[in-house]
Amino acid sequence: MKKPLVLIVLLLSLYLLPIWGFAAKQQQQQQQQQPQQLRFGKDGEFKILQVADMHYGDGKTTPCEDVLPSEFPTCSDLNTTAFIQRMILAEKPNFIVFTGDNIFGFDATDPAKSLNAAFAPAISSKIPWAAVLGNHDQESTLSREGVMKHIVGLKNTLSQVNPVEAHVIDGFGNYNLQVGGVEGSSFENKSVLNLYFLDSGDYSTVSSILGYGWIKPSQQLWFERTSKKLQRAYMDKPEAQKGPAPGLVYFHIPLPEFASFDSTNITGVKQEGISSASVNSGFFTTMLAAGDVKAVFTGHDHLNDFCGQLTGIQLCYAGGFGYHAYGKAGWARRARVVVANLEKTEKGSWGAVKSIRTWKRLDDAHLTPIDGHVLWSKTSAESLNVQCAGNFAEHELHSSS
Repeated sequence: MKKPLVLIVLLLSLYLLPIWGFAAKQQQQQQQQQPQQLRFGKDGEFKILQVADMHYGDGKTTPCEDVLPSEFPTCSDLNTTAFIQRMILAEKPNFIVFTGDNIFGFDATDPAKSLNAAFAPAISSKIPWAAVLGNHDQESTLSREGVMKHIVGLKNTLSQVNPVEAHVIDGFGNYNLQVGGVEGSSFENKSVLNLYFLDSGDYSTVSSILGYGWIKPSQQLWFERTSKKLQRAYMDKPEAQKGPAPGLVYFHIPLPEFASFDSTNITGVKQEGISSASVNSGFFTTMLAAGDVKAVFTGHDHLNDFCGQLTGIQLCYAGGFGYHAYGKAGWARRARVVVANLEKTEKGSWGAVKSIRTWKRLDDAHLTPIDGHVLWSKTSAESLNVQCAGNFAEHELHSSS
């Protein structure tokens, strides 16, 4: 009876071996697809490079727009590539964010090839990167979903087509990334900085509403739920915090609230109108109510590169980056850099985010840095809260007397 039993086991093993092999391979692929953890460095710093509106076409055969006559003969998409490479070498960012119109679909003969070329400097740098869509990315032979799926398949990207927990959500490229504290610190398992990415659409799909797209209710609901979940985790043990971790939001088309500013209350320049949707979807109010968002970063309007603060939230443009995008001859292409710094705890280790600063660099001979300023600081926010509490207490005292 032993021989038949051995034979059965042998045959069963031969049958199951391919299945086991497939399962092991599938598990390995899933592990490889797990997004890598973004984390603050040992210096307590996390630096983000924002690249807006590359408008990449077919590479060296695609001419530049709005450059000086002397620059035009030798200018192409390759100038955009060179600018990214220079920025990466100069700033050595921890993370790169592309905020839409990554390619100019109408002039991209093979959109997959154009996307590969546009993101090539980020990929070759091995720096983690992420992207959202603009209003021109899908204007070639790939659909909006197809473009986002192609991006997600590229190396070193943390981009996502959409959150797995959101069964119904508008657009493609809505996701959240968490930035952990310094490894070895008491904050290493906490997300001390939250990054939100949303698809602001391309053009209105409502026949009675003209113009650009907007962030829809389904996306706002996902944002609200994600923000609440992250805040609960941050204010829970271990190292329970009194308030939420700061959040930064990235999308392409500016909100109508960007029109709230003029030259007297911005850092940077406003050289063209605000090309937002013709309707206000209420997303600014949604972010305000959430309570964790400190700054919003967009592109779309290439000649605007300002930041302005509205009721505690900084609204920032990056300024036009790409050379196949409209610009202004003699006005240098530019990129935005954002740096978050941590505070030291009483024990001397790295703790929560202390401040968030920004500046821009111009694509000139020296990559000239301009318009450096603080977007948010924990100290000023705490002082403002104390002042507001004091004003409220004084008001109550006068009201009762």
